[in-house]
Amino acid sequence: MPRDLIDTGRLVISELVTNALLHTDSERIVCRIERRGFQVRIEVADQGPGIDPCAPRCCPADPDAEGGRGLLLLDAMATRWGVISPDQGAGCTVWAEIAP
Repeated sequence: MPRDLIDTGRLVISELVTNALLHTDSERIVCRIERRGFQVRIEVADQGPGIDPCAPRCCPADPDAEGGRGLLLLDAMATRWGVISPDQGAGCTVWAEIAP
C-alpha cells in the first residue's frame, strides 16, 4: 500500500478512537479495517449515542482551542465518511473510506 495511505489511515484511526474515548462512556470500543485494493474502510464502534451529523461544519473550534478539529480533519482526509447512529443498531459507528 502507498505510504501516504498508511499515514492517512493511522490519523483517521487515531481520531476516531480518540473521539470514542473522550466523548462516550463506552466500556468497549471496536476498530474494524477493511482493504479493497487501494481503498480502505475504517470503522470505529462504541456504545455512545452518536454525533450530530452537521458537527464538522456547524461547530468550528476556537482558534486557541487544543481540540475540536478532529471531524474537520476527517472530512478533509477521507473520500467519504459517515455515522451509523444508535437507532440503526447498538451504539454508534463512525466510518471513513480513504484512498490514494
